[in-house]
Amino acid sequence: MVMEQTMTKNPLGYEKISSLLRRFAVPSIIAMLVSSLYNIVDQIFIGQGVGYLGNAATNVSYPLTTICLAIALLIGIGSASNFSLSLGAGDKEKAARVTGNAICMMFVFGILYAVLIEIFLVPMLNAFGSTAEVLPYAESYTRITAIGMPLLIVTNAMSNLARADGSPKYSMTCMLIGAVINTILDPIFIFVFHLGVAGAAWATVIGQFFSFIFALMYIKKFKSITLKKEHIRLSGKLCLATATLGMSNSLNQLALTFVQIVMNNSLTYYGAQSAYGQEIPLAACGIVMKTNAILLAIIIGISQGSQPIVGFNYGARQYDRVKRTYKLAILCNVAVSAVGFILFEFFPRPIISIFGTGDAAYYEFAVKFMRIFLFMVIANGVQLISSNFFSAIGKPLKGMILSLTRQVFFLIPLLFILPLFFGIDGIMFAGPIADGMAFITTVILITLEMRIIGRLQAAALEQASAAVPEK
Repeated sequence: MVMEQTMTKNPLGYEKISSLLRRFAVPSIIAMLVSSLYNIVDQIFIGQGVGYLGNAATNVSYPLTTICLAIALLIGIGSASNFSLSLGAGDKEKAARVTGNAICMMFVFGILYAVLIEIFLVPMLNAFGSTAEVLPYAESYTRITAIGMPLLIVTNAMSNLARADGSPKYSMTCMLIGAVINTILDPIFIFVFHLGVAGAAWATVIGQFFSFIFALMYIKKFKSITLKKEHIRLSGKLCLATATLGMSNSLNQLALTFVQIVMNNSLTYYGAQSAYGQEIPLAACGIVMKTNAILLAIIIGISQGSQPIVGFNYGARQYDRVKRTYKLAILCNVAVSAVGFILFEFFPRPIISIFGTGDAAYYEFAVKFMRIFLFMVIANGVQLISSNFFSAIGKPLKGMILSLTRQVFFLIPLLFILPLFFGIDGIMFAGPIADGMAFITTVILITLEMRIIGRLQAAALEQASAAVPEK
């Protein structure tokens, strides 16, 4: 009875799927795009004001940002999934405890991570593939951006909770505020005050601070729950549940980080043996990866927009709505990825030129890298949306396995093996081959899961029919 009442009161349980996905996904896409723009805007202004060594520096430091986002996703997606499942089941008290526990996790993890960066920064940058020429720029940039890491974790995690609470526009605004401030301050600090990479870093942190303040204000604005002081405390059981549900998304980010580290080191090693040298491949890779991050931001936005709809309806046992939401999210992803494919394959040089100038060898390598590495981009998003789908329905182990397929199971081994035979070209071809293999794996796993959901749907219909009294 409680579940039926919740279902009829919450639009997630009865409103048209396409309208819900548009309402939740569009703000989420904007929020994710804004999040990616923090680093991309820095890359553009640094490339124009400092040069390709500055771009190489932001590429070397980028794994620290992806690790930060992995922590934010672990807490944000994990707690949002638990929140949605609890609301779908009609348990508002549990949803409130999940939220309070998540708030504590954000601050503890954020502060701890910032301290670790400041202590071990130089060894980490060297491990991430920095050369002696790039290290001073990378250290200057990251010492400052580390201050903003706790702010970024709180903002991203609260953004996910606000979206799950039915406030996708608030979630979007959290990210938008910081990005606008960062974009305004970047050229002022770099070109007017001549602060170089340090100026870009300070612009980022100041933007993150204002986003952080706006995100914290949502604590008093929850619509679905009444959050009290006694809810805001750490619970080992809830921490474990949150981490379990957010693991697949978090591991996907960590896997991207590991890939970036392996790729940076491979590019400097094999680049030194090629006509391009060490720094050109490192700078070009950073541009290609961050350009692709724009496309991934849209796909992640679609995925996150579908999460509350999928989670609520799975908890409410409305399995037909679960399947229709997933199919619509996949169709949206394919349409967006097709546009990305056209841009990456037919217009690579104009895209690369946005990030600064370089010599003929620089453009030659960057264009070739973009075209080859991102060739299978159409298939890439299917795996990402599907791994998040498993988390949303409370099956994080399957989501975790799927999130590791492309980066850990396929791409990293290929990055080690192919360059042995093809040199630096082998690094480029590892991308599309791994994408294709991950796509096949995703299709198999999701087909099996849809059969399970079909059986659950049939059982639910049979139970509902049995409950109706005969006339």
